[in-house]
Amino acid sequence: MNRIVAAATRQRRTVWVAPYVLAQTGPEWRADLGLIERHAAQMCWKITRTTFADMGQPPPPAERPGFAAVCRYAAQGYAHGIVAIARPATTTDTDSYAHILEHLHNRGVFLAYLPAVD
Repeated sequence: MNRIVAAATRQRRTVWVAPYVLAQTGPEWRADLGLIERHAAQMCWKITRTTFADMGQPPPPAERPGFAAVCRYAAQGYAHGIVAIARPATTTDTDSYAHILEHLHNRGVFLAYLPAVD
């Protein structure tokens, strides 16, 4: 993440991030999106106009159209990174997580989460 953000900053480019939310309900989606927007603003990142979400219980990442779409969107150059609330929004499976990180890294895309609140 730091390398991608630093490169964009050196080139005086805006760092764009695509939000991804895994939520149970519409109000939960809106609340999570608001948290992501505030975090992005604190990091001086801009949120893309397109947002991505999957609703309901978390199926494996390969079965989430919203997550697949946000990965494609960022990999196509529309965003430098993807921001989610926390890792469980992507996957809790270690092998799947490693695959996701490698896939995004190979395409110059970072994956970020909101900082934990103590």
